[in-house]
This record gives sequence, structure tokens and C-alpha cells, in this order.
Amino acid sequence: MKKLILLTPLFIFLSCTNESEYYSLDDYEKVDKIDVHIHVESDRDAFVEQAKKDNFRLLNIVVDVSRGVEWIEEQYNYCLGQKTRHPNDFEFATSFSMEKWDDPDWTENTLDWLNKGIEEGAVAVKVWKNIGMVFRDKDGELVMIDDPKLDTIFSMLTSKKIPVIGHLGEPKNCWLPLEEMTTNNDKKYFEEHPQYHMYKHPELPSYEDQIAARDRMLEKNPKLIFIGAHMGSLEWSVDELAKRLDKFPNMSVDMAARIGQLFYQSQEDREKVRQFFIKYQDRVLYATDMADGGKRNVADLQSEMHRIWLRDWEYLATDDVMTSELLTGEFKGLQLPREVIDKIYSKNARKWLKMFPEDRG
Repeated sequence: MKKLILLTPLFIFLSCTNESEYYSLDDYEKVDKIDVHIHVESDRDAFVEQAKKDNFRLLNIVVDVSRGVEWIEEQYNYCLGQKTRHPNDFEFATSFSMEKWDDPDWTENTLDWLNKGIEEGAVAVKVWKNIGMVFRDKDGELVMIDDPKLDTIFSMLTSKKIPVIGHLGEPKNCWLPLEEMTTNNDKKYFEEHPQYHMYKHPELPSYEDQIAARDRMLEKNPKLIFIGAHMGSLEWSVDELAKRLDKFPNMSVDMAARIGQLFYQSQEDREKVRQFFIKYQDRVLYATDMADGGKRNVADLQSEMHRIWLRDWEYLATDDVMTSELLTGEFKGLQLPREVIDKIYSKNARKWLKMFPEDRG
């Protein structure tokens, strides 16, 4: 009888420890979370209102979509306005325009603009796929991300320890015909945006060219803090992504708009994907790329936000068998340990982007 009394507390302790190793769907709203890649291009509060309900905080990102300096400034003002009204819910990343690239004072003016943003609270700087895929200099040549003229920008950001968020290139599916693409969302996007469907533009740099230019830029700037947006455009292979993370210790990645490719890889080899997240748990940041341009019906927007955030939590935190409109067939959730989930959803954002330092415990 005494042995039973002695063993019972130990049994209870071990049982509780085992039960708490993973989160469940019920834990979703209880856990503090950060989405490090969203675009709120509006003064309305619909996005942040839903984020609060889902226990999310946000990184609002300015992006140079080749619409000129005025659009950069307009986005910036939206970001600054949201941050001012909701200081505990928003951080923001600025960007710069490639317009007037050939002017002799482009570098100086760009540095001045970025320093203004940093002084006003920007925690990062975004570079977009127009570098390497769209923007051309006065001679008609595409400007790639490893262009020496950009070195001064990256040197300044390195000295200030300001991260660069880089959307460079596109998913590898972009260089395939629609019917060979691995995810439904890529098929839809490139069908609707043929100007970015590189399969139709063989005269432009290849996928390999884009990745090589990005890697050369990182080799030139080894101390630059770099966050590869959209799984670093290596979303198709956790093996290839692991090689870059091993090579570039100051590189991490966000998951924005590429979870479908993770679903696809999980169909093929779930354990490989799971072990990638566990091994590189300090190098992956949760993100979605959701946006609010101020025109969509609020109820529809908020419903979609909640659905996407909850779907991703189910995939990362549980071992449920799932389906998604992003691809055909079933896949199983990764059921990552609690400590890994906490890093992906919050701690890594604080580490890599220094987000919300005022409440860091």
C-alpha cells in the first residue's frame, strides 16, 4: 500500500508532463501570437479588431510594387497611423522606391528616407520582387538584388542592425506551366498575374538566377540580418532551405503565403518537414501575407482571417488529418512541441525583429 502511495504522485506528474508537451486547438486563443507579414493599407481598424480576438499582434509591411514614391509614402502613412493608434498591436516595416534609380542622388535620398522611417519606429526594411523581375535601369537592364549600388543601403542597415525582409524571386512553381504547379493557390495567382508567370517569360532571369543573386548579396553582407519572406523562395524543399540556413547564420525565413507548399511536402514526407521545423525552430517566423485595402466587406475579411489563422495553428500544433483548398488530397498536422510553437509564433519575432520590446519579460 505504501508503494502505491509513493508511486501515485510520480505517475500523476509524468502524466501531466506528457499531456502538456503539445498544444491543442483549444489553446489557440490562449497563446500570444505574432503575424510578421501583413499589409493593412487602410485607416480602418477591421484587421486589428480581429487580430485581438485571435490573440495576434502584427507586423505591417510597406512594399514597393512599382507604383512610385507616392504609393510608398501612402502605405507608410497607413502603417504609421495604425502603429500610432494601436501601439501594442502593430509594428511596421518600411521600404524604398526604385524610382529615379539612375539619378545621381538616388542613394542619398533613399538613405534619408530609410533613416526617417527607422527614427519613427520601423523595425525592418522590405525589398520586393520588382528587384530582379520588373525594374530596369536606363539601359533597359534588370536590376538584381546583388547590384553594387545597393551595397550602401545594406551596409547602413547592417550598421544599425535593422533587418531586411526580402521577397526576391517567386515560388519555383512560377517557372512551370499551370498544370504542373504543386499548389492550387499558385495556379490561381499566376493565372491571374501572367506578368509574373515566368514560364511565359523565358527571356527573363531563371529561378536559379534569382536565388543565386540573393545568395551573392548575402555573401557580400554576412552581418546583415536577413528574413527571407515566403520561406526565402525555397518553399518547395525544406532540404534546400536548410542548406541556406546552414550557410547564412544571420538568415531566417517567414512562412507568408507558402504554407500550401508545406502541406504539399507533408503529403510526401511529413516527418522530414516536422524535423526541419524542430531543427530550425529558431529560424522560422509565422506569417500569412493577409491584407486589408479598406474595400472588402468587414465580416468577410474577419471571417477569412480567423479561418486562415486557425487552419495554420491546427497544422503546426496538432496531428489532425486535414484538407485544404490550397492543394488536392489529405495531409497530417506536424504537432510541433510547445516550445517550438512558442518560438515560431512569438519568440522568434522578438529575437529577429525586436518586436514589442516594451513587454518582453
